[in-house]
Amino acid sequence: MHLPRAWETVTAAATLGVVLGAGAAATPRAANRLQCRATLEQFIETQSEVAIDGVLANIGPDGAEAQGAAAGAVVASPSLVDPDYVYTWTRDAALTYKALVERFIAGDSSLQSKIDDYVSAQAILQGVTNPSGGPDSGGLGEPKFNIDLTAFTGSWGRPQRDGPPLRATALILYADWLVDNGEASKAADTVWPVIAKDLDYTVRYWNETGYDLWEEVSGSSFFTLSASHRALVEGAALASTLDKQCPGCAEWAPAILCFVQDFWVPEGDSGYIDSNINVRDGRTGKDANSILSSIHTFDPASDCTDSTFQPCSSRALANHKAVVDSFRTEYTLNAGISQRDAVAVGRYAEDVYYDGNPWYLTTLAAAEQLYAALYQWNQTGSITVDDVSLPFFTDRVPDVAKGTYASDSATFTSIVDAVHAYADGFVSVVQTYTPADGALAEQYDRNDGTPLSARDLTWSYAAFLTATERREGIVPPGWGETGANTVPDVCEAPAPCDATITFNARVTTTLGEDVFVVGALTELGNWAPADAVPLSADGYTSSDPLWSVTIDLPAARSFAYKYIKKTSGGEVVWESDPNRGFTTPTECDSADTINDTWR
Repeated sequence: MHLPRAWETVTAAATLGVVLGAGAAATPRAANRLQCRATLEQFIETQSEVAIDGVLANIGPDGAEAQGAAAGAVVASPSLVDPDYVYTWTRDAALTYKALVERFIAGDSSLQSKIDDYVSAQAILQGVTNPSGGPDSGGLGEPKFNIDLTAFTGSWGRPQRDGPPLRATALILYADWLVDNGEASKAADTVWPVIAKDLDYTVRYWNETGYDLWEEVSGSSFFTLSASHRALVEGAALASTLDKQCPGCAEWAPAILCFVQDFWVPEGDSGYIDSNINVRDGRTGKDANSILSSIHTFDPASDCTDSTFQPCSSRALANHKAVVDSFRTEYTLNAGISQRDAVAVGRYAEDVYYDGNPWYLTTLAAAEQLYAALYQWNQTGSITVDDVSLPFFTDRVPDVAKGTYASDSATFTSIVDAVHAYADGFVSVVQTYTPADGALAEQYDRNDGTPLSARDLTWSYAAFLTATERREGIVPPGWGETGANTVPDVCEAPAPCDATITFNARVTTTLGEDVFVVGALTELGNWAPADAVPLSADGYTSSDPLWSVTIDLPAARSFAYKYIKKTSGGEVVWESDPNRGFTTPTECDSADTINDTWR
């Protein structure tokens, strides 16, 4: 597989020991080209250099913007205030390193030492006890850590269950390469132990709720489950190759795939993905995390499979249209742009973070899905237009009809040309709102395109790299999708492993007041007072104001919680900060008691 010219430049620079800061141009010549870029091709060539420099600048220990970061730790952004992103997120780091491992596999050998640092750093993090739990009680679901690899103990949306399967995928790609290149012992002895812990977490927790990709909604996440399915499929295959065990991987992967189908929402003849279910979030569910899911689970060897929402599948294309269209009237930037053309894309239309803006990485993801679809169509040699995908295709080629079009047909060519131009349009949007120095923040203003929020976001740079690599036909290795895309006739879930927990709270109340417990578990209402669990006052006396309830909670689970009072008039009174915390026993069918006093 060839290296694009920008990669050759980066490899040469790395050989000379040149590491530039995020947002810095490779040379004065590159800076001048950024200032006067005239074409999309020129922008991509120069911005690719800026993007890889931006990624490497944010990786410890020697990245120019990663001071104080441990070796292999990915700093989300060097922004210290408004917002403070100087942490290492398991998710962001895994997606960044997945991009770097793919780049390494494609020929950039300078990255191997960085990848080895990542393996070592993640092995350390897996052993750090944190607010989500210990190494064996849910701690791998902790979303972020300090950049010196110590626990972050502040309030946050936790647990987040996408981190372990995403990290497993990044490391499985590396382990597979090691096996193919005569280093199976390194894969087995150094990389597999980290992968195995993540796979074990995924097997254990896939059917439990957690916070979504954007760290805002606790429920069942399409992104998390899609990542989990892929990780278990490829994890089982690697285990077999290394003569290791992957308990539950092959057993539960089909069950996850079965569950994933529940996120599809038929709408007329078409439909879309509801990205978060089993939650009352007040949203349509049309969310760019579904597009990010399709590009993460892209398998170059796959057909256009609906069950795994492959980029070229009818469902994924219909969803792409639904998500992109949800932003067409949302931002001033998109005003007057025709239905056929690309627009700025954010997270979801109801977003209020920084007042809700387009993001560089979500706009690039919209392009990347289409480039991946183009690759798949060219590999399979045909395009099928059906009821579900027809609205997407008629936006591109208005007179197209349902049918299957072979690669030697004029309709195939028309569709490919139109979709490629549409995909390029999203990159052009990014080009329009990228500053002259190429620095990519997290967001750009919905009204005037000014960069906003965290500067030099690592994920933004990684998203640019993967989108433009797909444009060049550079694709990752397959993960076994073709042998793992059949949905079982009957969905099944693991038998619950619960512990019986009694909450005893001493709370002095007045007539008309009731006491509830609420917290970061579905069983405790996911912090929603309306869904809080009521306690009984049957044991209440003036000398011992006891309120109590006994409920089943998942075993081996760390969680935060609080007590609230509700008055007969509907007022909700929370007890004082900080949140309380508890870890349930590790054994199924065990029991424990919590004794608290209102504060």
